[in-house]
Amino acid sequence: MSLTLEQVQRIAHLARIEVSESEALATQGHLNGIFQLIEQMQAVDTRGIEPMAHAQELSQRLRDDAVTEGDRRAAYQAVAPETEAGLYLVPKVIE
Repeated sequence: MSLTLEQVQRIAHLARIEVSESEALATQGHLNGIFQLIEQMQAVDTRGIEPMAHAQELSQRLRDDAVTEGDRRAAYQAVAPETEAGLYLVPKVIE
């Protein structure tokens, strides 16, 4: 796939970008280069290759999933102006 100069100018117009003729030609070259690279990558046969999460075979060091702080909900709600059924009550600000 390659873009024509008219297509590049139309894309610039839709994006509300003002480009000169020389900028449009340069952009056309850059975009067509990107499209050629994409076509090359899509031409590679990847059947039977499993997707990778990382380029190297690494594993994350994980810490133990343990509670480090106690439940302080009652203490926090004790200093709140108004609570009801474990919820904080706030004044209505939108009518």
